[in-house]
Amino acid sequence: MSPTAPIISKVWSFCTTLRDDGVGYGDYLEQLTYLIFLKMADEYAAPPHNRDVGIPKKYSWSTLKRKTGSELEVSYYELLQALGKKKGMLGQIFTKAQNKIQDPAKLARLIAMVDSTQWTVMDADVKGDIYEGLLEKNAEDTKSGAGQYFTPRALIRAMVDCVRPEPKKTIADPACGTGGFFLAAYDFLTNPENYKLDKAQKTFLKHNTFYGNEIVANTRRMCLMNMFLHNIGEIDGESLVFPNDALVAQSPQTFDYVLANPPFGKKSSMSFTNEEGEQETDELTYNRQDFWATTSNKQLNFVQHIRTMLKTTGKAAVVVPDNVLFEGGAGETIRKRLLQETDLHTILRLPTGIFYAHGVKANVLFFDNREASPKAWTKSVWYYDYRTNVHHTLKKKPLRYEDLAEFIKCYKPENRHKRRSTWHPEKKPDGRWRKYSYEELTARDKTSLDVFWLKDKSLTDLDNLPEPDELAEEIIENLEAGLDSFRKVLAELGT
Repeated sequence: MSPTAPIISKVWSFCTTLRDDGVGYGDYLEQLTYLIFLKMADEYAAPPHNRDVGIPKKYSWSTLKRKTGSELEVSYYELLQALGKKKGMLGQIFTKAQNKIQDPAKLARLIAMVDSTQWTVMDADVKGDIYEGLLEKNAEDTKSGAGQYFTPRALIRAMVDCVRPEPKKTIADPACGTGGFFLAAYDFLTNPENYKLDKAQKTFLKHNTFYGNEIVANTRRMCLMNMFLHNIGEIDGESLVFPNDALVAQSPQTFDYVLANPPFGKKSSMSFTNEEGEQETDELTYNRQDFWATTSNKQLNFVQHIRTMLKTTGKAAVVVPDNVLFEGGAGETIRKRLLQETDLHTILRLPTGIFYAHGVKANVLFFDNREASPKAWTKSVWYYDYRTNVHHTLKKKPLRYEDLAEFIKCYKPENRHKRRSTWHPEKKPDGRWRKYSYEELTARDKTSLDVFWLKDKSLTDLDNLPEPDELAEEIIENLEAGLDSFRKVLAELGT
């Protein structure tokens, strides 16, 4: 048995105990974040580290763990409020912190569990695996809505493997959620099969590589903790995950890579209280001089913003819903400019059933930024259709990294200029990998990039249908997606 197995077992068993009290994965994860951070701060304050993390003695770990009963509850509340006002990562971890464990005895047991482990000496992979496991469980809890901040790790890994980030280059995500892209890029860069990093490269990776934005306080907290437990950043350092809305203004710096899955949802909006004291929402339009078009479509705005974030040699891989590929008006303008001013070289069509947000039809756009030119930079766009005749469900048949292995092979990350089509009109009509020229795409109505060529076999071949349980789960997911859409319509009618 692994020497770390007991702590993993304790973390999960205590989570189950608290769920019986109505404390969900999200709340448990939040409290665990606070307590592990406090415990690690205490360990860093002791020899051989002797570091002052900025936690006053009255709120230190040693002081907290001596408390019991109502005294513990009061002390813990004061600690959360006080540390949330601090600067740097400390303040970001405790921003808007609340105690969700109402039973002081259960809180004392959780403190004792955290106290029983030396977290600073534990391998980063183990700490990270524990935390990532809890994040994924939290995402699976559809009632909490946490799934919208969690991108399937298999997809993230495949995107990173295609982009192949290099050492001593910067990586950004303007809607970083719990930090999945950062961690996958970190794993790629530290993999000795890819690079053998020297001391300067390791230092740059730890302190200067990753930059992100996340406007949801609890999600940002989990991102910071996730990165910290994976050995990115310092406990007493400044946070490089910012709480501001990335779309409001142009990024103060440009980056070598942008890897992102911006939040789903077509419209940008803001909530406010009217004169009658009722909540209202208003469409939010970002008037940016550096944008190609003005629109309230959040996804189109993120595509424009990501392009402005890139250096002229920068590369991006971004998940977008189908409407970005075909929507008219501002959408058409943005697609035309994207084809002209960047090299949009690859589109991966994704199946439904892989995201925690139900019914989402999405794609991954891969594009390289370029300097200004009178001629269009995109010569052709390669498509990989991993949607037609592909069936995935979150529970019975989740997306695995192996499912995208053929796409990665076709992509040829080591040299994408040596690509070969797997499709032929007569010889290989079922090939999933083919290219369309710039001229073919710009001749389409509204410059639509929503391209299909494979036949849906389920319409003609009953033997190709998925298993009954998979089909039932897929139907349930589609119905739930429909209900979510109706709820949004109802909410808009109500306002």
